[in-house]
Amino acid sequence: MTNPLLEHHLHFNRRTFLHRASVGIGSLTLGSLLSRCGTGGGEPADNLAGLLPHFAPKAKRVIYLFQSGAPSQLELFDWKPVLRTMNGQELPESVRKGQRLTGMTANQKRFPLAGSLAKFTQHGQSGAWLSDLLPYTSRVVDELCIIKSMHTEAINHDPAVTFFQTGNQQPGRPSVGSWLSYGLGSENANLPAYIVLLSRGQGNIQPLASRVWGSAFLPSVHQGVQFRMGKDPVLYLRDPEGMDSISRRAMLDKIADLNRLHLEEFGDPEINTRISQYEMAYRMQTSVPELLDLSDEPESTFRLYGTDAMMPGTFAANALMARRLSERGVRFVQLYHMGWDAHSDVLGMTGRLAKDVDQASAALITDLKQRGLLDETLVIWGGEFGRTNYSQGLDAGFGRDHHPRCFSIWMAGGGVKPGIVYGETDELGYNIAENPVHVHDFQATLLHLMGIDHERFTFTYQGRRFRLTDVEGSVVRDILA
Repeated sequence: MTNPLLEHHLHFNRRTFLHRASVGIGSLTLGSLLSRCGTGGGEPADNLAGLLPHFAPKAKRVIYLFQSGAPSQLELFDWKPVLRTMNGQELPESVRKGQRLTGMTANQKRFPLAGSLAKFTQHGQSGAWLSDLLPYTSRVVDELCIIKSMHTEAINHDPAVTFFQTGNQQPGRPSVGSWLSYGLGSENANLPAYIVLLSRGQGNIQPLASRVWGSAFLPSVHQGVQFRMGKDPVLYLRDPEGMDSISRRAMLDKIADLNRLHLEEFGDPEINTRISQYEMAYRMQTSVPELLDLSDEPESTFRLYGTDAMMPGTFAANALMARRLSERGVRFVQLYHMGWDAHSDVLGMTGRLAKDVDQASAALITDLKQRGLLDETLVIWGGEFGRTNYSQGLDAGFGRDHHPRCFSIWMAGGGVKPGIVYGETDELGYNIAENPVHVHDFQATLLHLMGIDHERFTFTYQGRRFRLTDVEGSVVRDILA
């Protein structure tokens, strides 16, 4: 049988030798730069943002609990007693100001105000108002920074989710997790820097495209790795039947030799990515089974997160897995919980989805704090936009349409002030009254907490320097601890 390596070497001539030698010297220089920067993966030197972090970080890791479909802030965080007293009255044009509506309500003849039917009470030393749909979150409210003045330009789900995750409403930009993987690398050589977990609630499911955790023009080694709950949490990770670990190692070594030959010939950094991913997959064959084995978790953990934590694929199980991943040094863990799109029966649907996530979200905060990890882990909870203060539909089971003008999220740990409420909306919950926070401001703040100056953190692609926050964004310094 012909030896492919020997055959490849037979094609060696003077011109090829000089070409490969020059590429090889350049690769050595680049490798030195990358090792100092800690990013790995073979990025061109002019794309490196400098030695990262730019300054001492407040947080080392991020757990982002993304509530896909847009939770209603008016049923959860933004208590508006005046809105309830004006229930059924027409939304004043002086409040609406001709702002953009979706096609689902633009043709409504009336826009009757709809006060929340949820009960709100104050909690904690901060006195924050929370809905009775969040009984567990109310117990940890003094650990939270609730931002009630988020706003975005996106008014439909896909561009709004894409905006939050990538900094642009159009596809084709790297996700925030990919940016952090590229800039800061991983703390654990046996697990990816960026891991994604999905769960579904009993509501209207808005589809999620994998590009929202993709790396776009960054090297593909930095894309999010989706973990599935089941026999094969990471697809194609198991050895084929009949192959043992020794044979697998020998096969990977031969493939790596071929890939390195191609790297010398073509200088394509994606070949380096291919080598890295093969090696990561091999190491994960050992690290992932240990990660997924929950037998070392005490019964108190499952009482804390709830019985759903023992059911793979639930939000509670994913929240527990997020803690396990974070404590093992995974840089960015992204949870998506789908189903929040409450165009009808807003109270019932929001209640069901809140029940899915309330206990586990609060448990994650408590668990991280008990383990001494909360101070170095930034936890984020929120969706892509808010919900209207007027009803979509006029029956008793009314819903709420998309509302980008104002909505609520919360952050905790990782250098954020605990026990505060930041920003305020008007008395009808339609416009921001003070301290607006744009999507790019939120992203700039997230990067700042990780020790990164968002204006200096760029990647040159097709002649332009790109960054997560595009050409906008200011750090919200009032919420920093």
